[in-house]
Amino acid sequence: MDNRVKKALIATINKYAEVSAINVEDFEKELIASFELDVNFLDKATAFDAVFDSYPKFEELREVFFDLLMVNFFSSDVQKLEDDYLEGDEWANIEEETIDRGTELLNLLLYIKECKDEELEPELGDFLKEFLLVEDDEFQDEFEIYEELISNQQLAESSVEEICKTAPTLNVSEEMQELFVPFMTFFLDTEGSAETSKELIQFSSNKSFDSATYTLITTINN
Repeated sequence: MDNRVKKALIATINKYAEVSAINVEDFEKELIASFELDVNFLDKATAFDAVFDSYPKFEELREVFFDLLMVNFFSSDVQKLEDDYLEGDEWANIEEETIDRGTELLNLLLYIKECKDEELEPELGDFLKEFLLVEDDEFQDEFEIYEELISNQQLAESSVEEICKTAPTLNVSEEMQELFVPFMTFFLDTEGSAETSKELIQFSSNKSFDSATYTLITTINN
C-alpha cells in the first residue's frame, strides 16, 4: 500500500470520527486490510465495499475513499503489473465496471500527484486550465462540472468563512455539490493548517465530511 495513501486514510478516518463524535472501532484496520489485499482491482473493490457495509457510520466517506483506492492502485498496485496494463482490455473492463464509482476528487488527487512529480505547487487556475483543460472545446463536460469553481476562483484567495457562506448560494453541479467547499479550501490553504481545519469545523454546514475530505487532500499533498 502506498505510504502517502495510508497516512491520508488514517488521518481522514480519525478526523471524521473526531468531528462526528463516533468510535473508529475496527473500521480503520479492516479498511487498510482491503487496500493491502494482493488481488485484482475489482476483487479489492468488493472487499472495500464489504468493510463499508459493516460500518454504516462511515458511509459518507465511501466514494471519496474509493477515489483513494484508485490512487493507491495507480501508485502501488500497478507497479506489479505489465508496463502497458493501463492500455489493455482488462483495465478497460475495470473502468467500465467502475464508471459510476468515486467522485471528482480523483481528478484533484491525480493533479496533486502530477504536481509532486513536476515539483510544482498546486494552484486552482492551473488545475482548471492545464490539468482539466476546461477552456478547450472538447472538454466541455469538465467545464460544466467545474463551472462554479471557474466563475468563483477568487474564493480561493478569500477565507474559509467566505467559502462556506458563498457555497450554498451558487448553482454548483451535482458532481461538485459536496466537494466544492473542501476543494476551494484546499486551494486557499494547500498545507492544511490547524487553523484552517478549525475554521472548517466552525463554518461548514457539513462539518464532518468537509473537514475529513480537506484532511484527505492536504495529507496527500504533504
